[in-house]
Amino acid sequence: MTLALVALMAWRHNVRNKAYLYWSIGFLLSGIGFAMVALRGHIPGILSIEAGNAIALTGQTAWVVGYLALDRRKAEWWALLPPAVWLAGIFLPWVNDDYGNRVILYNLASATGATALAMAAGSTGLRREGSRTKLCAVFVVQSCLCFGTAVAMALFVPSDAEAANFAGGAALATGFLLTLACALTCMMIMERSERQLRLLSLTDSLTGVLNRRGLFGQFEAVQARAFDAKRQVAVLLFDLDYFKRVNDRFGHQAGDTVLTVFARLAHKYIPDGVFGRMGGEEFAAFATVADQTEAEALAESIRAELCRVPVSTGDAIIPVTVSIGVALASAIQGDRDKLVSAADRALYAAKGAGRNCTVIFGEAETAAPARAEPDHRSGELVPTLDDQIHALRRVGSLARG
Repeated sequence: MTLALVALMAWRHNVRNKAYLYWSIGFLLSGIGFAMVALRGHIPGILSIEAGNAIALTGQTAWVVGYLALDRRKAEWWALLPPAVWLAGIFLPWVNDDYGNRVILYNLASATGATALAMAAGSTGLRREGSRTKLCAVFVVQSCLCFGTAVAMALFVPSDAEAANFAGGAALATGFLLTLACALTCMMIMERSERQLRLLSLTDSLTGVLNRRGLFGQFEAVQARAFDAKRQVAVLLFDLDYFKRVNDRFGHQAGDTVLTVFARLAHKYIPDGVFGRMGGEEFAAFATVADQTEAEALAESIRAELCRVPVSTGDAIIPVTVSIGVALASAIQGDRDKLVSAADRALYAAKGAGRNCTVIFGEAETAAPARAEPDHRSGELVPTLDDQIHALRRVGSLARG
């Protein structure tokens, strides 16, 4: 009953997580069932034996459904097997009239419930927490214990006193294992919460893609994949053209919609790479490519698709374009900071060429030191005209839309 109250309070704190609610119901049913069994001789036998044990085993069903809900899986029919096994056998005369056979039947039903718990806790569709395997092992041990007790009693045919000892020993061991299972479940939930918090710290809250920290943390993995596949590393920088005008004319909410739509569109084209938001209206991607032609095709696919489909905010249709800077390097020589810097220079060249285009720096341009001169209007350093012209010559026929 105490565990039922604790689980209920946890569900009240986070009502979207139905697992706590199902676990609370499971502990409540188990407590009621065990209390009814303990009142044997003080209440009618059908309530104490048949109903009490059925209610306690239905608590296992609720636990199973809770573990399925924890992984956002639907309830399965086999969750009902523990009380179903009990009810299927308890009304047979040679079972109902013999205490030893009732103990055997209950242990078989409990073994079925422990097996179902192991199946429910052993999620295969989600990333596994470290304590999940241990939790499954506990349920498997519990299943083997209950099944072994039932088999031993069937072989040795104990007296009622000996059957009571078997039942007491199995109940004591099961209680210890369930206590251990509760502790491991708490550990699993803590590990999942930590992983979710870590993911939130690496994710842009508006668009749902990686933020700058999460993006940069994935570069080495992309570089390793490129090395294994004997491919090049490409850094693509995206800057939405005249984004400030969108905010000023249509409002910041429309601007947020534009950012979200672009992030969703661009992410589709980079399934094997890493895509994220650098900040403001600037995004970036790390990808592996065979050569400059493939990098160009990737960038142009995103640019052309954004031109083709205007962004609808509900109140207005907003035409959006993007300027793209791309830098390439071999997997061995690829340096994240140099690649990002080169892609940034290529992006400035794309803006200088009139925006809504792609500029690509190959390995030679990426390795070359940045050449810059001050912009007399803003005071910022921008790529020189020679740098821009040299880059534009590398773009090819796909650069302009």
